[in-house]
Amino acid sequence: MIEIERKFLVKSSDYKKEAHQKTKIVQGYLTKDPHRTVRVRIRKDQGFLTIKGISSEDGLSRFEWEKEIPLKEAQELIALCLPTIIEKTRYEVTYKGVLFEVDEFEGSHNGLVLAEVELNSSKEFFEIPKWVDKEVTGDKKYYNSYLSNSE
Repeated sequence: MIEIERKFLVKSSDYKKEAHQKTKIVQGYLTKDPHRTVRVRIRKDQGFLTIKGISSEDGLSRFEWEKEIPLKEAQELIALCLPTIIEKTRYEVTYKGVLFEVDEFEGSHNGLVLAEVELNSSKEFFEIPKWVDKEVTGDKKYYNSYLSNSE
């Protein structure tokens, strides 16, 4: 499956008032090869294994494969992950019919807040909420795999 998403910095906490869901996420990487990353994620009481391919030139799209795995297996795999584990709180906000996933990072990235929106096509139009700031789509320093290098 091809994932198409845009990513933005967030300039205020107004999204919290609009959020319909809040979830704690813990994730780590088994490999961060430039052509593929293998991520283990625990979200609530669910585990997931995700493989992502290399991003397109503009950073908008890449191959993504994800499978739910038992929580116990995810916990075991997290223990095998490369340093460092990312912890964040995800807020889900639907704004004018479009789902924004807003991640508040913890640890050494405390204060970093990113919003992502997944699209059906790279040309899809959507309105940007007032709490969204600069677009950082394609800027590798905002990829979770990159952030896990710098804790």
